[in-house]
Amino acid sequence: MFLFIRKGGHSLNQNWRGPSSQNGEHILNTLLHNPTTPFPFLWLSISFPSPTTKEGGDKITCVIADATMAWALEVAEKLGIRRAAFWTAAAAVLAVSLNIPKLISDGIMDGDGRILKDQMVQLSPTIPPMKSTNFFWAVIGDEATCKIYFDTLIKTIISVESADWVICNSSYDLESGTFSLYPDFLSVGPLLATNRLGKSAGYFWSEDSACLAWLDQQPTNSVIYVAFGSCTMFDQTQFEEVALGLELTNRPFMWVVRQDMIANVDYAYPKGFKDRVHNRGLIVSWAPQQQVLSHPSVACFISHCGWNSTTEGVANGVPFICWPYFADQFANETYICDEWKVGLRLCKDENGIIRKEEINDKLEHLLGDKGYKERALSLQAKTMGSIRGGSSHKNFNKFVEWIKDI
Repeated sequence: MFLFIRKGGHSLNQNWRGPSSQNGEHILNTLLHNPTTPFPFLWLSISFPSPTTKEGGDKITCVIADATMAWALEVAEKLGIRRAAFWTAAAAVLAVSLNIPKLISDGIMDGDGRILKDQMVQLSPTIPPMKSTNFFWAVIGDEATCKIYFDTLIKTIISVESADWVICNSSYDLESGTFSLYPDFLSVGPLLATNRLGKSAGYFWSEDSACLAWLDQQPTNSVIYVAFGSCTMFDQTQFEEVALGLELTNRPFMWVVRQDMIANVDYAYPKGFKDRVHNRGLIVSWAPQQQVLSHPSVACFISHCGWNSTTEGVANGVPFICWPYFADQFANETYICDEWKVGLRLCKDENGIIRKEEINDKLEHLLGDKGYKERALSLQAKTMGSIRGGSSHKNFNKFVEWIKDI
C-alpha cells in the first residue's frame, strides 16, 4: 500500500493575499517550525494497520509526497518507509536549489538566502543562464517572507536528497539540459488535468464555462487570452495599463480578472473601457484554462508563467507573452523566451510599470511573426509525444513497477 501526500494549499490561499502579507508569513512560519503538528493522521496511518484489515494486514510501504511537504518525507524516513519526492515545478528550479552550497561558497548569496551579487548564473552549458536576483526564493515577497521561504526550502532539499526517487512534472524534451545533468531526476510529465479520468476539483474560484461559447464565436487564431494565476496582484496604475493595452490591440481578448486581483476591482477599470471593448472583449473571474488554451480561436497567452500555466500553454501549442510575478515564474520565463523561443518578455519603464504601448508592441511582434507559432507547435508535438508512449510514459511505468516490487 502507498500513501500520496500533496500540497493542499486551500486554507493557505484563502488567508494569503499576497507574498508580503502578515498572514502568509505567519502560516509559513507555523508550517516551518511545527511541521508535524497539523498532520497527526499521517503518524497513525503509517504506524498502524487499518482497523478494517485483518491482523497483520496492509501497512503503508511507500509514501509519495509533494517535495514541499518535507515533513511527510521526514516521517516516512524515521519509520523506515520507502519514499518518493514529487517536484511540481520546473526541474531546473530544483537543480538551482541543490546548488545552494556552491552559490554560497562562490559569494553569490549568503547562508540566509540573500543575494550578494547581481549576475547571470549558468549551472551547465546545457541549462539556460539565470539572473541571481531572480532566484525563486529571493522574489517571493519582503525580506522576512523570503527568509522563511528559504529556510523551508532548505528542509525540502534535505528531504528530497534522502528520497528513493525524485519524480518531476516535466519532460526530457522541455528540460533536456537539466535531466542530462541530473539523471536521477525522473521526468513523468507534464501531468495535465485533461488527462485525468475524473473531474478536476479544488479550484479556489468558480469557473465561468460560458466563456467557451464566446470563444466559439471568434475567428480562428484571433483571441488574446490573459490570465495571471491565483496570486498575482496589481496596483491601480498597472491594472489600467493592462486594460488600455488590450484595448490598443484592436483584437478580441479574454481577460481573467480575479475579485482579489486589485482593491475594488469593479471600479478599477479605466473610464468607459468596458463600453469601448464590449464587442470584442470578455472579462471573467475564472476560466477553465486548459479548455480555453485548446480552443482554436486562441492565438496567444499573456501569462504569469507559473509552471502549470506554462506546461498547459506548451501542451496546446500556444505562444506566450510573459508577465512573471514572483518565485519560479522568472525561471519559467527564461525557458519560454530564451530556450524554447515560443514567447516574448515585457519590459518595465523607469517607474516599474509595463505600459500599454509595450503590451501592444509585443503582441504585434508575437502575432506578426509566424515563427513563434511554428516553434510552439513543434514543442507541443515533442512534449505530448513524451507522455503518449515517449520518455515520460516509460519513466512513469518504471516508477509504477518499482512501487509494485516493494
